[in-house]
Amino acid sequence: MTQQRYPFIAVEGLDGTGKTTLRKGLFRLWQGLFRTTPLCVLTTNFLAPDEAGAIVEGKYRPSAENGAAYLAAIVADKKNTLDQLVRPQRTARPVIADRWLLSEMAFFAVKHGAKSAETYQALAAGLSEGPDVTLVLELPAADSMDRAKDRSGDAVRPDWDVHHVQAAVQKVYAEVTGAPESFPLLGTVVRLDAGLPAAQVLAAAWNTLEHLGLMPALEATVTDSRESSRCT
Repeated sequence: MTQQRYPFIAVEGLDGTGKTTLRKGLFRLWQGLFRTTPLCVLTTNFLAPDEAGAIVEGKYRPSAENGAAYLAAIVADKKNTLDQLVRPQRTARPVIADRWLLSEMAFFAVKHGAKSAETYQALAAGLSEGPDVTLVLELPAADSMDRAKDRSGDAVRPDWDVHHVQAAVQKVYAEVTGAPESFPLLGTVVRLDAGLPAAQVLAAAWNTLEHLGLMPALEATVTDSRESSRCT
């Protein structure tokens, strides 16, 4: 494959909107069409060990006193994730994040009562790079909660998966996607209708990546693969 820099893709949306399904679909398509295995990362990867306590404290026991430390810890974790995982891998394979910066802004708005623009400025002050594209799966909060309840295991959190909280998160998503130029570290923000069948959502995401020039030409990939086979 001749492409030297693979895309960094963030998948965002409420719980139950199909983020994991879309991520797995993109993963399999990259494997099947390009024989390339993407690297999947999480919102928080705890790669700044000294900051782990501040992340847990700020997220699960929010207070006026620990908000600033929480934001600083998020920045440290994302910087380490970029340095240790994302940048080194992008010469070899795409990177797909299950949530990234948009969710941090939404979580902070709910947990600490801060406006998304203010949270973004605090995060952006310590970060110089973000995804090429943020795919936002959109679905009414009531529908996403119904889907989340149908998942197996202990997927529903009584302090989080309630309508007023999910509606507040969705409000932040709407604010940001309505003015994406104000949040450049999200990359190109693309809204996808999560109410469509999963195959159609995947097709829309795939077409978006092609339209943005984030994938190599399939014909070139096949040619490179054949030439490699001849050499071996």
